[in-house]
Amino acid sequence: MTATGLAILRKVVRLVLRIAILVCLAGLLGWFLNHAAAQLEKTAQPAGFARGMLQGALMPMALPNLLVGKDVTIYSVNNSGVPYKLGYTGGVNLCGAIFFGFLYFRLRKLRNWTRRNANATAEPRDSQPTSPG
Repeated sequence: MTATGLAILRKVVRLVLRIAILVCLAGLLGWFLNHAAAQLEKTAQPAGFARGMLQGALMPMALPNLLVGKDVTIYSVNNSGVPYKLGYTGGVNLCGAIFFGFLYFRLRKLRNWTRRNANATAEPRDSQPTSPG
């Protein structure tokens, strides 16, 4: 196998490993969220702002479980109304800001690294003296 083929294989293996880890973490988080929701639903007290923030922040991680057909609780039916909904919305937005902010900085770092490597491997231009004026 050539060096280029080996490098591509390593990248693919690393990508598959990262996806597998993410799916496993999402599955564990989904199980935890479902278990916690079942415990919290046992109380007669309605869900408030803090629980809305928590459920809103964890909601995107429920997607892998929902895709494979598992019913995961992502919203509390017994809630306090506007405070819970504000917390839920804030949690979803905070989670999205963190995820997409991290993704943005990773892409910017990759773009800068690519530019640096392209500039380092570029052929030097012939510098011809220019006459003033």
